[in-house]
Amino acid sequence: MSATNTAHRKNPNTREVVVTGIGLALPGVATYGDLLGPLPGEVGFDPATGLIGRKLRHKDRASRLALRAAEFALHDAGLTDADATFTGAADSTAVVVSTNLGNADSVCGATDTIARAGVMGLSPLGLPQTSSNVIAGWVAIRYRLCGPNLTLCNGVTSGLDALAWARNLIAAGRAEAAVVVGVEPANDVATKVLGKQSTDAAVAVVLEPADAAASRGARPRATITGYARARNLAAALASAGVTEEQSVGLWLVDEADAGAGHLLAATRRIDLESQLGPLSGALGVLQCAAAAAHLESGATGNVLATAGGPRHDATAALLLTPWPATCPSTQERGQHP
Repeated sequence: MSATNTAHRKNPNTREVVVTGIGLALPGVATYGDLLGPLPGEVGFDPATGLIGRKLRHKDRASRLALRAAEFALHDAGLTDADATFTGAADSTAVVVSTNLGNADSVCGATDTIARAGVMGLSPLGLPQTSSNVIAGWVAIRYRLCGPNLTLCNGVTSGLDALAWARNLIAAGRAEAAVVVGVEPANDVATKVLGKQSTDAAVAVVLEPADAAASRGARPRATITGYARARNLAAALASAGVTEEQSVGLWLVDEADAGAGHLLAATRRIDLESQLGPLSGALGVLQCAAAAAHLESGATGNVLATAGGPRHDATAALLLTPWPATCPSTQERGQHP
């Protein structure tokens, strides 16, 4: 499902939506604070040990990565108990996944089998992995989440689009919380499509209305304040409520934004793909995690995340702002349960 070209700015009648949990399944990165660099490289998630276990059997690689990231994010948000059982409002919690190549290996494997042995050669255990919504489905099944459930495959802007769709679901009252996952696997199919070595990357963030987070004593990390998807960067910035007169403390860019400094002043810029490799649908959600780390660090200024550009069909921009300093302590919780 593709995100439409839409802008969503903060207004007095819209529920403020905040980030309350973050989880990573990303080799070489231990916590989301590491995304601000330099990366430690030798620590963090290890796919060789982190993608095994009874609850991960018969699932494709992207789904296993997503389940780990969601596990860490829900724990970080204080929404699971000691047995990793979800303790929030399961009937109204949404799952929104961003991935462009997530289960492409399963689809290619199924088509190869059909070409070689016909449909009778397919395994019933493998067929569910060919669904475009399989990753979001597995996250919902694992935590019995019965809210809206969808997957965005929208190119380089997909991660930022997924955050905006989740925010809109909450603002419109369609969901009381959302687990947003950006995930891409490292496998031969993804590498062939990208034309370069793919990256194992999964990140999950938990979004909630600010009032609901406050009522349960959760700690907001950032507020999602503005979003737009437009034909170019200048139009996206304007529609997201970011003006030329404003300066941001951190601009999370992709390579297409390298020459756009004249549009907006920024104290610091970070290109996550230059450090981590191709991120595709995981990029925007990782940018959100990095934005939260910046806002929690005490650094000044808002955070702008952008993706897309002239080589793509559109540009997306997401503006994140700090939650008021009167919130609970900003000491970071551990990533792992």
